[in-house]
Parts: sequence; C-alpha cells; structure tokens
Amino acid sequence: MHATLCFQLICALGFIQLAAGNVEKTIFIAPPPSTIPAEDTAIDDLGLDRLSPTESMLRTSLNASFPTDAEPYGSESWFYLEDLNPGQRYEVRICWLATQPTSFILTTYSLQEIVSDPSLLPALLKFSNARLTGPWPPSSKSDGASSLKPPKVRLHNHHHHHNSFLRKQEENNNNPLAALASPPADCILFLRIYAAADYFTTNTTLMNHVPPVVADIILDPFLFNVFPRSLVPTALYITVIAVIAYFVGGFLAKSLAGIVATALGGESNTGAGHDSDNNNNNNNNNNNHVGDLTKEKKIVVETRKKR
Repeated sequence: MHATLCFQLICALGFIQLAAGNVEKTIFIAPPPSTIPAEDTAIDDLGLDRLSPTESMLRTSLNASFPTDAEPYGSESWFYLEDLNPGQRYEVRICWLATQPTSFILTTYSLQEIVSDPSLLPALLKFSNARLTGPWPPSSKSDGASSLKPPKVRLHNHHHHHNSFLRKQEENNNNPLAALASPPADCILFLRIYAAADYFTTNTTLMNHVPPVVADIILDPFLFNVFPRSLVPTALYITVIAVIAYFVGGFLAKSLAGIVATALGGESNTGAGHDSDNNNNNNNNNNNHVGDLTKEKKIVVETRKKR
C-alpha cells in the first residue's frame, strides 16, 4: 500500500510546474548625464510616457501579442526615465493581473546607445510614430492624471527624428562652445518592454486578438544603493515587531521559568516528606524485630535453666 501511494505521489509531482508571479523587474545603475539635453525637441516629439523618482508610478495598457518570427518576444513598448541620479541604483517593476498571463522582458538603454545602435533607434521611432498618429490606450498615474506630456511638434516620419538626433550631435562635435552654451544635460534612460501573450485557450477570439494588458510600471530608487525605497515601511514594521517580540519573549520566558521552579520545589518537598516517613517506619520495624529476637532469647535461656 505504501509503495502504491509513493508511486501516485511521484506521478502527481511530475505534472506540477512552477507558476510565474505577476511581477517582473530590472535593476540598473543610472548612467552619467547625457550629452544631449533632455529638453531637446526631438525627444519631446517622441511622446513617450515618463517616469521619474517624483512621479514613480504609471498605470497603463500595454499591447501584447503571441511570439512570431518577426517579433520573437512579442509587442514592444517604450518609456522615458528622467531626472535620475547618476550612479544611483534603481529598479523598474511591472505588475499585471494574474488573469492576463503575459511574459515580459524589461531592458534600459542610454540615449547614446539609442542613437548609435541602428536597430534600437528605428524601433523607438516606429513605436513613437504609431503612438502619435494612431489611437492608443490612455495611460494614467495613481491619481488618474495623464503622464504624457503634450508633444511640441508631431513628426510623421522616422527620417526627421533620425536627422534631428544626428544634426544635434554633429553640431556639438563641430562647435564645443555651442555644447557648453546649451542647457545642462540630464540623466535619462529609455525603457523597452516586450509583452508576449503566454496562454492557450479554445476561444478563437482571444487567440486571434490578444487584449491589452493593464499593468503598473514602478520606478523604485535604492537607498544607499542597497535597499529599495518602497520596502522601507515593510522593514520598519518588521523591526518594530522584532523588538516587541524580543521584550515580550523575555518576559514570558522569565515567568515560565518561575512557574516551573515553583512546581519543581513543591515536588521535592513532598518527596522529602515521604522519604522521612519511610525512614521512620523502617526504624520502627527494625526496633520491633530486635525486641522480638530479645524475647525469643529469654525464652530459650529460661527453658535451658528448667532442664
């Protein structure tokens, strides 16, 4: 019977799979300030949702799709991280509903990486163009206000964006004084999020048209590059509970020790009383036995004398 139960348990464990949680994150260190100012017109024209240490939460709807040969990681979305502190560690988390199984990949890029990489810049501009020219799921922060800054000028082709980046960089290289006269550079990053649908259903509508995924994107700075700022209340709560448990546990331990000592002392006294009574009884028995022997000796002596 035990062998049968073990076999059934092993078979059941074979069908168990690890369940992925509904949180995905990436940790990075903010780069040095960018040589291209963050208020550059071409950057504002991208119309990306923005995150910063002061506006650290964004609720949005992300397009998702099943992986294909053209998009092996699903649909991509771009976001703009600004006002970062150079050299500080940050964490970007994305939280989504467990009822929408989705696989996310989060990656951050500096402005120099975007400009210099021939594959990143077209992808960013493609997303920006689709966002600016077509309908898009509205994004809102925790207070319901839109986080999208109005673009100054809407550009409708990728070449204009690309030429603007290259022209600005060429002007700074050719004229160092112009670069010095430009506004101070900011520490910024671009966040790319891949969203791939991770489910199977007999519903053909859901298989053919993946619904947008409602998600919260959170930018969380690390305190002293060690501890996430969002975990400070949890750490304080655990510390308070530990201190209370230490003192309460010490008081309870002393109280229980006193109760146990009292109980053991009463048992020892009772045992001593029983031992003394037993000794007295043994002495009495011994005395009676000695008296009986004496009487028997007297009787034997008197019998001999009579003879």
